[in-house]
Amino acid sequence: MTRDALAAAVRTALERCCPGSSARLRGSLAAGTADRFSDIDVCWVVPDDAFPACLTAGAAALARVRPVEQVRCDPDFLHSDRRRLLFVLFAGVPLFWRLDLDVRATSVADEPDYDTGNPAARADDSEWSRPASALANAVAAVKALARGRPDTAHALIARAFTRLGLPHPATGDPHLDLHRLAAATTRQDPTLAPLAARVTALADRHNGPQDRSSSPTT
Repeated sequence: MTRDALAAAVRTALERCCPGSSARLRGSLAAGTADRFSDIDVCWVVPDDAFPACLTAGAAALARVRPVEQVRCDPDFLHSDRRRLLFVLFAGVPLFWRLDLDVRATSVADEPDYDTGNPAARADDSEWSRPASALANAVAAVKALARGRPDTAHALIARAFTRLGLPHPATGDPHLDLHRLAAATTRQDPTLAPLAARVTALADRHNGPQDRSSSPTT
């Protein structure tokens, strides 16, 4: 399955599972500026009175598109009454093809900052996984390195270590730092070991702008 086919299947599945909803592409795929490292950004607008039901139905619909390896919710919106921002990793496709799904009730579809900074919408520290978030930063750092943006990669790696409550052991070698970061996440959450192994393999595969392979290996 290509990334475009996956994006189309996601949109179709979401709209079918929630009558009256609309799923549209955003970001680089929508603008036609995507490269092989770009993820999939979708905004899914659902009827206000069906918001909770659509969240449940949407999760099942995505699993029918492809097996889902991981779903995370942005902690800033976990308790929002009309918005969620979900990060979905599908099994068997490149990690770069993460689905960033912005779910909104119709009444706030045109309010880009709805519930941003609202403490009542935010998750407690016990309700989200810092190690999983750190691994997401690691994938973003690999992407930055592959695009020839080492400063961005270093900042993402440092942020990931901070998220784990650890100092950043900057070695000057971002790939070594990524391996250390992956090891640190699994020490804090051993259930993430398979995903951490995929991240380190990705770092080894995409080791900078000299990488010229034709596909973003998972």
